[in-house]
Amino acid sequence: MIEVRLSLDVLGRARFAYAPLAELAYSLRLLAAQRVHPLHQPWYRSVRGVVGSADLTLLGAVCPPGPFLPDFLFAGARDPTTTIEQQLAGVAEMPAEQLRDELRMVWTGQSMPAVARQLVAGGAAGSRRLADALWEYWQLALEAYWPRIRSALDDDVSYRAARLTTGALYDVVADLHPEASVRAGTLWIDKPHHADEVFVDAELAFFPSVFAWPRLIVGHPPGLIAVAYSARGAGRLWEPPGDSQARNDALGALLGRSRAAILARLGLPRSTTQLAEELGQSPPAVSQHLSVLRRSGLVTARRSGRSVLYRRTALASSLVAMASTRLDPADPGLALRQA
Repeated sequence: MIEVRLSLDVLGRARFAYAPLAELAYSLRLLAAQRVHPLHQPWYRSVRGVVGSADLTLLGAVCPPGPFLPDFLFAGARDPTTTIEQQLAGVAEMPAEQLRDELRMVWTGQSMPAVARQLVAGGAAGSRRLADALWEYWQLALEAYWPRIRSALDDDVSYRAARLTTGALYDVVADLHPEASVRAGTLWIDKPHHADEVFVDAELAFFPSVFAWPRLIVGHPPGLIAVAYSARGAGRLWEPPGDSQARNDALGALLGRSRAAILARLGLPRSTTQLAEELGQSPPAVSQHLSVLRRSGLVTARRSGRSVLYRRTALASSLVAMASTRLDPADPGLALRQA
């Protein structure tokens, strides 16, 4: 059991952040599990033919399935603007002693694989080799999907920020995961494989994740408690954008084809630039459509860092759902519903 005492100082420094490197590690674990949950099957089918060119043997020795992961996955992840390039720069410069100690922790109670021992024996060159292998895997498996993943993470943090304005941090973390609870001024994390520990003055950071699902993952590099949990939008992440011909025709007749296509993609928040890339349109054209949709009450907007993220409203989601319903002329109930 892990106990984090929620003093005023700890609460005042608590934050949400993104860790692209940790997300990478969770996806590696998913690949190594052999049985990929249906939630991530669309992603798996799209990458399984290309990730074989990455050094999966090396990466599997650093991020294996099991109870422990290296703490450097959270290094440099200060806020939602953290990039994979920033984190990998830190990996490349990681002292050989730190790499050795973290791999020993990962393989606690087991024999460390030969490839991991070779990595440690390489000293500073081992850290650089690891950073290169992680970067190659990122480019093959995650780079193209990161904007979509970011949308799910942004959506989760937006939800929790809204809860924070009407409650307290207790309310924000209350539904993170069944293994986490807040009682009597303490955050309790039920992890039987961790040694019982009490943290009184540690910095507390929460990391929404797509590939961590369904687990709650805890890391504690010096001075930090990193809690990675499943983002609320993870279940919708790999859904098709919903631009079937039937839906396009129905919504397009009402709103115009471009605006219908935009709404279909806004189940998770996206920026103007993301939408423009997905639709093959210019950002000014997409911005104009978004302005019309927003004035019509079909889209909301909020700022996230330097970007403005758009998402369809409940009314718009109802329109999208109704437009995707196909009526069968042979349906005996059709005449009654049309009456």
